[in-house]
Amino acid sequence: MPYFPMANTLRDLLIQRAARLQDRPALTTPDWGTLSYAQLRNRAEGVALGLLASEPAPAVFSATGTAWDWAAELAAAASGLVWDATGQTVSTDTLGGPSFNHEGGRGPYHAREQLVQSATPFASGLDHGELMTRLRRLNVRLGWDHDSIVALPMAKIGDPSVRAALWSVLYAGGQVVLGGASATTGVLAKQETLALPVWNPGPFAGFWTPCDSV
Repeated sequence: MPYFPMANTLRDLLIQRAARLQDRPALTTPDWGTLSYAQLRNRAEGVALGLLASEPAPAVFSATGTAWDWAAELAAAASGLVWDATGQTVSTDTLGGPSFNHEGGRGPYHAREQLVQSATPFASGLDHGELMTRLRRLNVRLGWDHDSIVALPMAKIGDPSVRAALWSVLYAGGQVVLGGASATTGVLAKQETLALPVWNPGPFAGFWTPCDSV
């Protein structure tokens, strides 16, 4: 069994989960069907290659209201870019268009392996290391694992609580099911339906609160 050092960055988290859980389901959406962990990594890295094919802005953002927003957020983290609503909008060319998986970004993307560190800023004034610490603590409270299936509303994919849940499922190695605007949301644990009538952001409150505000 290969040895994987502890993930210290969000980039490491994406890469290690894909390496360990390759064919396990990671994300299900109405448009994409079900992606395995390996396929989710490929989708995120395809966006990253498009972002890095030319000199990217230091902060980027995507608000299409689709699963591409999650792929773009993963790509930003893997590229060492800040995810910020005031940042440069990720172009549709990069989100599955002609710039997706751009060969010109391959070298810069691999070079980021040495540049993305725990102290690299990511979002809301928080760096990768602090967010990894918060994910570890949250995972203990949630008790999610590889068998957890978490249903989330596509219509709220940009909400801080939903974004925190997405990262939490990735940390746990579970599966996200992104439903339509009218879908109920909840947690499906160990393949059993435990649906909730409405999305409950409670467990994720304050996840993105800057350290100096905690």
